[in-house]
Amino acid sequence: MQSVKMFLKLIVLLGVSGLSFSAIQRPDYDDTPFPEFLNPSWMSHLPDDQPLSEVTMPGTHNTMAVYGGIYAECQTWSLASQLRAGVRFLDIRLRHVNGNLTIHHGVSYQRAHFGHVLEGVVAFLTEFPTETVLMRVKEEFSETGDIYGAVVDYIHRFAHWDMLWHSRLVPTVGEARGKLIIMQDFSGPDLGMRYRSMDIADDWKVPTVLHVKEKWQKVYAHLEKAPGGNLAQIFLTYSSGAGLLAFPRAVAQRINPQLYDYLESKSQDLNQRLGIICMDFPAAPMIQMIIDFQLRKEFSSGDSVESLSYTTERIRHTIIT
Repeated sequence: MQSVKMFLKLIVLLGVSGLSFSAIQRPDYDDTPFPEFLNPSWMSHLPDDQPLSEVTMPGTHNTMAVYGGIYAECQTWSLASQLRAGVRFLDIRLRHVNGNLTIHHGVSYQRAHFGHVLEGVVAFLTEFPTETVLMRVKEEFSETGDIYGAVVDYIHRFAHWDMLWHSRLVPTVGEARGKLIIMQDFSGPDLGMRYRSMDIADDWKVPTVLHVKEKWQKVYAHLEKAPGGNLAQIFLTYSSGAGLLAFPRAVAQRINPQLYDYLESKSQDLNQRLGIICMDFPAAPMIQMIIDFQLRKEFSSGDSVESLSYTTERIRHTIIT
């Protein structure tokens, strides 16, 4: 019995070892209030005719989860900061009560409602119309199974109906510019694309920090699958995870460095599709690394000046860094 108690104490200590009493800003992990640098219009360099499924982009898991203590908090940056840092996939969880849609992570109310999210996205896309935002919308901490009507109501009140991408089909980058694409993870008529249409790896259960190795192996396997996977299908990999004895910060402090090293090891060939990489506590340098992985078209005599300028930019960036 004594040995069991000692083992449990060890696990608890390991689980809280990621708890920092001061903010950390590393190239792979950032739980400070603001990103190290911003990249608000990186999609402006992508060709209009490229399918969105071929674009590699950073995302955040439980995007609005900035309150609630160590077991609930997954981010420290505001929505506006995340978007300006380059994040293009949002994970939004809504509690539905009498037509109201508040933002929750489990029991933890995030001091916001769906209208705040929509207003933030509209403001960003209005300022940066070359960009697009994909938003998973899911019911959380309520079990009505019927949020469609409330979501539509909030869109009419806090956004613009014509700003949405109204199709299940994957748009091109040109078609998606300035659009909010709802990745619909709830029942009802189509508002946008279906969340389950993507190839998703979301193995979020990490019972203790001793299980981080298994978590990373699943992340690694899905990232390795993405370049050779169906280019017509969006790939989505969550690097985030949590459990009773492994809260989000503790997992992110262990997974994010491995993700950073993985991306750096592949940086000799940036011409590949990795899909959406969805993270807890990402750092601006790692967001930039993810953005750097983009499929490129071979040059021909008809290549545009814009394409040449973009490639020159990328070469210069590689030399500098």
